[in-house]
Amino acid sequence: MRSHSESITLEFEREITLEQAREALAAAPGVKLVDDLEAPSAHDRWPMPIDTSDQDLIWVGRIRRDISNPDALCGITFWCCGDQIRKGAATNAVQIAKLLVE
Repeated sequence: MRSHSESITLEFEREITLEQAREALAAAPGVKLVDDLEAPSAHDRWPMPIDTSDQDLIWVGRIRRDISNPDALCGITFWCCGDQIRKGAATNAVQIAKLLVE
């Protein structure tokens, strides 16, 4: 296992719904949305480092309002996991090079 995890907080200029955030993340190339909306539930599916090794996908979930933001409707937080060698280094370098060449 060589994946890592990050808790990410995003602040927007305009209000964003959790559904809008989920839709945007689900549509993003290289992202797998793993967000159990019925928590706690029998499924309890969340991004975990043990599940993301040896692949290029970044798993994202636990999308919530940023309650530390004075305007909570303009901020979200989420958890993501990914293989730091496959995506964090090698794949990113190739993707950036392709953008520069195209």
